[in-house]
Order: sequence, then structure tokens, then C-alpha cells
Amino acid sequence: MQRIYLSFILIFVTTFAFAQTIEDALFDLAGLKFTKVSNNKYECFVKQPIDHENPEKGTFYQRLELTHVGFDAPNVMNTQGYQLNRSRNEVATILNANYINIEHRYCGKSVPSPLDWQYLNLEQATADLHAINQLFKQIYTGKWVSTGISKGGQTTIFYRYFYPEDVDVSFPYVAPLNLDFEEKRIYKFLDTIGTDDCRQKIFHVQKTLLENREEVLGKLKWFSIGSGYKFEYLGGIEAAFEYAVLEYPFSFWQWGSDCEDLPTGDTLDTYIQSLMDIVGLSFYDDRSMKMFGPHYYQASAQMGYYGFETKAFGDLIQTIGKAPHASFAPKNAGEISFNNDVPKATAKWLKKNGNNFIYINGANDTWSATRVIPTKNVNALYYNMAGKHHGNARIKNLTAAQKAELKATLEKWLEVEVNMTALD
Repeated sequence: MQRIYLSFILIFVTTFAFAQTIEDALFDLAGLKFTKVSNNKYECFVKQPIDHENPEKGTFYQRLELTHVGFDAPNVMNTQGYQLNRSRNEVATILNANYINIEHRYCGKSVPSPLDWQYLNLEQATADLHAINQLFKQIYTGKWVSTGISKGGQTTIFYRYFYPEDVDVSFPYVAPLNLDFEEKRIYKFLDTIGTDDCRQKIFHVQKTLLENREEVLGKLKWFSIGSGYKFEYLGGIEAAFEYAVLEYPFSFWQWGSDCEDLPTGDTLDTYIQSLMDIVGLSFYDDRSMKMFGPHYYQASAQMGYYGFETKAFGDLIQTIGKAPHASFAPKNAGEISFNNDVPKATAKWLKKNGNNFIYINGANDTWSATRVIPTKNVNALYYNMAGKHHGNARIKNLTAAQKAELKATLEKWLEVEVNMTALD
């Protein structure tokens, strides 16, 4: 009789546990605050140490958005590199997975107070992700995937390096792995991508704009006033103009512009419009400087970035100097010393340990210059998609054969069904 009674209790408790709602489960997670957004979506804030090595230095709340599918479903962590982006996630879609979309520390609503820049580093950012992973593993029993796009993809790579057991698969999109403060591989890419004719047309646009500096600046000033742009951080619109002209080829290839659309002998307004379409002045506005400040800090401190070659323009570059860099670290961060130990260690680690990675890059994307190319020593998939760029190198644009390979590989690694048609 006692054995039957205990069996009944066990069955009751087990049934109750599986009948638990997601809200009940979230209530039980220590350090988590949440608000229901829709039937299965929740905005959550996870209490994190500012310094994971020294929790007594204070805490902050890191924002994430949870889309709940089921307690035993696969789980996808989207490792954002910036503020929360709520766009649809391909990996979560094809896996019909619980989706944990994580805002990066020091971005958006995930900012400590007071702001101490020294704790915005790869060690702390990946420790945040590890804490979130361990928290949600208390309620989710399925397989785990981390993914991210661009800087989010970089974060995915570094997360796996620091915490190799957290996830079963890492899926970085269009993710560079920069090894220097000024990545010279970028220059080689820009000197060789496309045709000679296209590269000459790009240079012609840049030089035409610089040679007509005063007229161009006069029009840009009126446009900026009407748009409410301010360039105090850079020191004025003259600096923003020169940076935009130098940025032109990088953005041209990064975002898939068409060589046939480049102005050649048109009016000056056509050249100005091309600059605005491909780069835009808003990229250098004070609001952008503030929003991307954490990104620039990390680029300047650990993650590396790129600079601009100016020799071909001679004295046409008058404001920003002869060796300008594209990273504009926050001025209140003080002096920053670049240290590339982590990127170099990660690149070395990947050569022997980078298993269960899926890399997607666009062959026309400037950031593919510093992409990860897996060695034959690891079990990884690698797609450098011909003709694709930073914005469209995605699963949905793979060839039919590549999609079939990706589907079969994910199903083998995760032991779950992969529904590629869900992207249609």
C-alpha cells in the first residue's frame, strides 16, 4: 500500500512538473524579471554582475527577449553585438526552437550605472551569455545553438571559445575575426574585389567628391541642418564628409551595391546622392557615435577594425589626417590600449577545436576579408556565398544542394528535425 501511494505521488509530481507553464518556470528563475509581450513572447531582464570575477562591484540588468515553444524543444541563443534587434531568426525558425534573443552588455537597455568601460570586454560579455545559458538550462532540456550576425556572429565565436560546452552548435553569420587594430586584409580585399573597371569607377566617385569639396560641403550642410544632424563628436561636417568619402568603397561592397549604378560623367548632385545612398551622413551623426560607442570601444580595445588608405588622394584629405581609423571610441572611455590576445588565441583554438560550427559569409562582403576559414582538422560547414553581401548571405539564399547539406548536418548534430521550408 505504501509503495502504491509513493508511486502515485511520484506520478502526480512528474505530471505537475510537465504541466508547468512557462510563466511558472520563469518565476522560479533567480535574478530574472519578465513581462509578457504576446502569447509566447516575454521581455526579460537578467541580473548580471558588472564584473563576473568580482560580483561585489555591483550588478546591472541585461535585456533579452524569449520566444517560448516548448520545454523540450531545441534552444537558440541569438548573441547580439549591439542593442536588441527583433528581426526574424532563421536558425530558430528552421528548428522550431525556443528563441533567446540577447542584448549585448552596455547597449540599449543593458547599461550599468555608473558606466565603467573597462568591464566591456570579451571575457565579461561571454560570461553574461554563459550565465544566461546556465539559467535557462534549468527549465529547457533540448539541444542548444548559438548564432549571431556580424558583430553578433563575432560574439558567437568568442562565446564558444570561452565556454565550449555551453552549446551543441555555433552558427555565426558574416562574422569577421579581426586580428589587428587596423586589419590590412581589408585593404587587399578592396584592391582585388570586382573588376578593375568597377574599382576605378569607385575611386573616380571618391576623387570627384573631394575635388569639388566646397560645393559638396555647401549642399551637405543644408541637408544636415534639415535632417537635424550634428557632428560635434568628429569635430564638424568637414570631418564627417572626408570619412564618408573614404568609407565609400567599404560600404559599397559590404551592402551589395551595383557597379552599373556608379556615376561617371553625371552632375555633381548625382555623385552626392551616391555618397548618401551608399554611406550616408547619419552614420557620422552624434547620435550614431553614441549608439555605436560600445562597438567602437570593443573594436579599439580587443576586437580590431579597419582604417583607410589615403595616399592616392594626396592633399585632398585636409581634415582627418593621413592615417585615419574607422573606430570612434567614446571620449569618456579615456586612453585605450589595444590588446589582441583573445582574437589570436581564438583563431588558433578554432584550427583544432572549432567543431560543429556553421559559417555563412558573402563573397562580396568587405567583412569576408577577415572571415574564419575552417581547417580540415575540424568538423564544420563553411559557405562563402558567391555574389552575396553582408545583408543577404543567409540560409534562405543558399543553393538547393547547400540547403540539403546544412539540413542533414544539423539533423545529425542536434538529433532534431530541421524544416527548411519554414523560411519560405
